[in-house]
Amino acid sequence: MANKSSIEWTQQTWNPSTGCTKISPGCKNCYAEVMARRLHAMGTPGYENEFQLTTHPERLKQPRLRRVPTIYFVNSMSDLFHEDVSDVFLDEVFSVIADTPHHTYQILTKRAYRLPVYFANRSCPRNVWLGVSVEDRNYGIPRIELLQQVDATVRFLSIEPLLQDLGKLNLNGIHWLIVGGESGPKARPMEPEWVENIRQQADEAGVGFFFKQWGTWGADGVRRNKKANGRLLDGRTWDAFPETFQITVP
Repeated sequence: MANKSSIEWTQQTWNPSTGCTKISPGCKNCYAEVMARRLHAMGTPGYENEFQLTTHPERLKQPRLRRVPTIYFVNSMSDLFHEDVSDVFLDEVFSVIADTPHHTYQILTKRAYRLPVYFANRSCPRNVWLGVSVEDRNYGIPRIELLQQVDATVRFLSIEPLLQDLGKLNLNGIHWLIVGGESGPKARPMEPEWVENIRQQADEAGVGFFFKQWGTWGADGVRRNKKANGRLLDGRTWDAFPETFQITVP
């Protein structure tokens, strides 16, 4: 079944595939990989292959069974556009999405190169928020232009973990920014100046800005528990969603 999420900007997770492979620095300390190993050790169904890419056709029906309008983060435990996920399976996933317009689906990928190719002859359903991960200048920034080539109702950037100052961003056609630091014992620090640079650009461009967390390293450069560092930036929380979709996530 789909699961209630602890992620601050969504309601439920839906994982029609699980498992992944590392392709960029943002993947180094992948939380999903650690979680998959734990779930495998616990004997949780669907994690027999630990973190090897696995599709789950039996999970495709899950959103159809839920009548309450729900915000789904698709594939919190994988990358829907992983190179080993076929276009045929993607078509099945997007068929479910199109057939459940009462739900909203947030899809995030690091395989941005597949987006303009896949959607060249397909329409992106209007209830999809399509996003790419942007952790640094070398790997992350080029994904933005690829996302901008797709006609999606909402295009968003997940800038987490933020690993360096990103400089000037091209936010044309981007509706939402999520920014956060890394968590865990091997977390890399995030500088406040990097976050403020993004926040200012979001404000100037009229783009929704959501600050998710400081992570293991606080704004003062001290290593603490993630919850102790919290979500405050300049003394307040930043919880904006895309301008035309101001919603409350319980």
